[in-house]
Amino acid sequence: MIQDDFMIDPLIQKAYKILNGKDFDKDFFKELSKLKGEDILDLVSLANRVKNRFAKETHVCTIMNAKSGICKEDCRFCAQSSHHKTDAETYRLCSKEEILGKAKETYKSGVSSFGIVTSGTGYMKINDEFREITEAIDSIYKLYPDKNVCASLGNLSEENAKELAKHKVAHYNINIQTNPKKYNQLISTTHDVDQRIETIKHLKNYGVKICSGGIIGIGETMDDRIEMAFALKELDVDVIPLNVLIPVEGTPLENQKDIPVAEIAKTFAIYRLIHPSKTIKFAAGRETKMKDFQGLLMLAGANGFITGWYLTTRGRNVKDDMLFNNELSLFR
Repeated sequence: MIQDDFMIDPLIQKAYKILNGKDFDKDFFKELSKLKGEDILDLVSLANRVKNRFAKETHVCTIMNAKSGICKEDCRFCAQSSHHKTDAETYRLCSKEEILGKAKETYKSGVSSFGIVTSGTGYMKINDEFREITEAIDSIYKLYPDKNVCASLGNLSEENAKELAKHKVAHYNINIQTNPKKYNQLISTTHDVDQRIETIKHLKNYGVKICSGGIIGIGETMDDRIEMAFALKELDVDVIPLNVLIPVEGTPLENQKDIPVAEIAKTFAIYRLIHPSKTIKFAAGRETKMKDFQGLLMLAGANGFITGWYLTTRGRNVKDDMLFNNELSLFR
């Protein structure tokens, strides 16, 4: 007879109902987040089962930092803010030819989604720079009509959102970053999250798929992460990227203490249980923070990752990541 000490925690037993389509409220997940030790591995196992039932396909993408630095916002974690003194490279928008060249390199590597990222608050008018971006998108689709071109350009007006939809942007990334109620406390004092949420709604109105998540390890609580997860659920986003803070010297968070691997795994598992059918993508911190444990995150509910370089920090070799993804298929 198996002793009670070896039985699965009752909360996790209850959470197994998610496999049959059961929804739970915020309070349930806040209780679930208190699990520790070996119970986290049971939670991870359930998250992997949920992923395999509802979101089995893996999403891989590569991004290009097409315009770097010189940003007037004061996001506490960001190396590209003009409020912070960092070593991040600064340059204006890359040429259409440079962007096309990076897209070619991405697709040649076997990755089918390429994202154009620019620093700054966003585009509230259709100016010359915005048109250069849409022209670059068109030039990529002209050569690769069967691939995906994505974008992350900051806040958008309704007019600009409509324009991006006309140019067939596959996914638009704009993270809400944290618990919306604590955005000005944890992220930025120069703008609020409502502008980001409004941009998401504009894009959804024009049929653009939304990639929106946030960053963990900035001083938020587990309850804050769950509040963010439910805010994303209410917005019905399509892809949820989760970044783990990489402290950058010169930013207010340069001395921020790392969060434990087990806590990161628990966070990803809970996000999968809250979002059974969505793409949950492991972004920054996968190599530098998880190191030998990065595979654990992909077995804790994540079904996507960014490969290659990020914005101002190194990523992982695309070839190595493709082999990594093939090995993970053995657990599906």
